[in-house]
Amino acid sequence: MVGTEFYTGSRNRKPVNRGAAVSAPGLPRSRAARLVRILLYIVAATFPSAVGAQEADSVAAAKDTVRARASLGSPDQVDNQLESDAQTKDPLVDFGFLDRYLGFKDELKESSGFGFGIDYTAAYFGASAGLEADNAGSGILRLFGAWDLVGQESGNTGAFVYKIEHRHAYSDVTPKFLGFNLGYAGMFAAPFNDDGFRVTNLYWRQKLDGGRFALLGGFLDATDYVDIFGLGSPWLHFMNLAFSTGAASIALPNDGLLGLAGAAWLSDHMYAIASIGDNGSDPTDPFSGFDRFFNVNEYFTSVEVGWTTAQDRAYFDNIHVTVWHSDEKSETGDPSGWGINASGTWLFESRWMPFLRGGYAKDGGSLLEASVSTGVGYQWIPGRDVLGLGINWGKPNSTTWGEGLRDQYTVELFWRWQLGSQLAVTPDLQLLINPANNPDESSIWVFGVRGRFNL
Repeated sequence: MVGTEFYTGSRNRKPVNRGAAVSAPGLPRSRAARLVRILLYIVAATFPSAVGAQEADSVAAAKDTVRARASLGSPDQVDNQLESDAQTKDPLVDFGFLDRYLGFKDELKESSGFGFGIDYTAAYFGASAGLEADNAGSGILRLFGAWDLVGQESGNTGAFVYKIEHRHAYSDVTPKFLGFNLGYAGMFAAPFNDDGFRVTNLYWRQKLDGGRFALLGGFLDATDYVDIFGLGSPWLHFMNLAFSTGAASIALPNDGLLGLAGAAWLSDHMYAIASIGDNGSDPTDPFSGFDRFFNVNEYFTSVEVGWTTAQDRAYFDNIHVTVWHSDEKSETGDPSGWGINASGTWLFESRWMPFLRGGYAKDGGSLLEASVSTGVGYQWIPGRDVLGLGINWGKPNSTTWGEGLRDQYTVELFWRWQLGSQLAVTPDLQLLINPANNPDESSIWVFGVRGRFNL
């Protein structure tokens, strides 16, 4: 599909099932109870179409609709990442020696429902000025997969999904925190830190009504289902958080949060996603989330409603609104807060994808109180290279940074170069104007480079 080519820079090697994929957080409190009712409403809204249909027809229809049904997860959600990596690219260098291995993966997925991936990604940044450090580097090894264990014949698959990582630093300061060392109220390549071994995903994903509805429960990553954006992957696209999930104005919880989420196609064009999960998650000690979830009762909750021209273009022609709430985080001292975000993207001529995104936060510990990002993605060489240009205005969150800070502006330009079928290299250039916590600098240049090799 044309949209898939834009976001992955690739073409399908073979038909791949596309199902609604999202993630999961939650339980009680009055707000939690409302979210549970929302999830139940989504189920009620989506199930009637399946009830009363003839069994043979419903099975055949399920198989067809699953193939056409686009995922409501982010580009980084495991099912979507596996699909992206399984597609044939048109690179400068062909790693033909991997063909037998890749064929084995395809056969294993088709015969057993077990899909898996391995990748290593490295990122480095250097800046023209800094309060302390002016460079940072980090690497991440990831093992991830999804195993469809039930419902393959009906299309209502239930799968075990996992993502295990090792994050390590090449320098004293990691890319995640380099922006703070420059006096900038923002983050570059937020996943790139030195956590060591961690569990980012470990959950059950259940599709219902031929993929029209999905429910996930377990240890989740909120960026898989909050504020969906086709150019928001720090592994594939923009590296500044201002151009990723929430435009830096959502007080996102850490990965590996214990919770529940549900997503549904309400019609051919409308969708809804709701979630609730542990707000104090620790992916290096994920099972401690059970105590926090059931006893501490501090949650991150979200509801998103969106519209798209067609279900298989959910990343590309997409308008949505996201509302979120974050309880006080007793372990970090972040106050409770809430916010609203809006996003619009559109794909033109299979090459151009302009976007306009923004958000407002009332407390909560987010980096920015108000943020507006605009820009464009461009499929420079079809099936291979993608360019992205973004501009952001941001007002620092006063409850996070203090009063009286100036507004800051960010410009980012990246080029994802598909050097090999399994190797992408992304040079990145950023200009930070009026970094909020560095009044001595009117502008700072930041150069970055990211390399990703996947198997």
